[in-house]
Parts: sequence; structure tokens; C-alpha cells
Amino acid sequence: MKLSILVFLLFFAAPLMAANQACSRVATVNYQEVLVDVSASYRGEGLRYYLEKDQVSKELLDQYQENNRPTWKSAAMSTFGTAMILGGFLRSDSSANESFTNRNVLIFGGAALIAVSYLISKTNQFNNEYLLQRSVEEYNKRNTPRIYFGPAGTMDSMGVGVGVQKDF
Repeated sequence: MKLSILVFLLFFAAPLMAANQACSRVATVNYQEVLVDVSASYRGEGLRYYLEKDQVSKELLDQYQENNRPTWKSAAMSTFGTAMILGGFLRSDSSANESFTNRNVLIFGGAALIAVSYLISKTNQFNNEYLLQRSVEEYNKRNTPRIYFGPAGTMDSMGVGVGVQKDF
């Protein structure tokens, strides 16, 4: 029980700590800092004023924002995981011999499903960052003022990353 509470707190506290950092990305344009992410739903929107001047950059920015939107699949996985956890807490231990509807299986299975959904979502967002970087590079090839932007953040930000790679 203590482990499940710890996992629950770590799982829901991590996005709150990362939210402050994600909304504070800046780019430098004409020696001025420009906020890149003006809202959590439209990341990269702060650069739209500049990137709209170049059609290729604008299309890449639109694709970047489209790929960052939540999907129904991740919402369904998270909802089903939450339902499994709630079902596990409501389940009595009188039927301990049932393997798939056991209380512990439901709780830990739901937590694992939510964690997998979160990791897939964060991996997709991380792999999508190249589109924003490419959009800025395309703009800088043909337009002025130049935009100086590093999407990975500064050197003082530390963390652990998990990725999924597709090879054909």
C-alpha cells in the first residue's frame, strides 16, 4: 500500500514540477527574449509571428503543434487505468483465488497502464521537438531577424529520458 501511494505521488507530482520548465522556454530574436510556449496547449506559439513569414516554417510549426495535441488513445488508456485502480480499491479480498480480478492485480495493472500511457505521450512529445527546431532553421535560412533557439533547454536542466524508436 505504501508503495502504491509513493508511485501515485511520484507519477502525479512529476508533471507539476516539469510544467514550470516547459512553459519557460525562450528564444532570442533581435537581442530580445521571446517566450516560445505561451500556453500549454499550443507549444511554440510564441514564435508564430516570425515563422509565419516563411511558408515552410509555418507548415512545420503547424505539424509540430498538431503532433503535440493529446490523442484519444492516450486518454482512453489513462481512463481505463484509473478505472482499474478504482475497481481494485473497491474490490474486496474475499475472492483472492481469481487471478485477473484480484485487488492487487487491478491496482498495479492500472498504475502500469497509466505509466505506460504517460511514457508514450512524453516520448512522442520529445521526438516531435525536431519539427520546431527544423522550423526555426528553415526560417533562419531565408529571413531576418535570426531566431536563436535550443529546444533541449539549458545545461542546468537534468532528468531521465525514455524513448521509443521505430526502424523500418
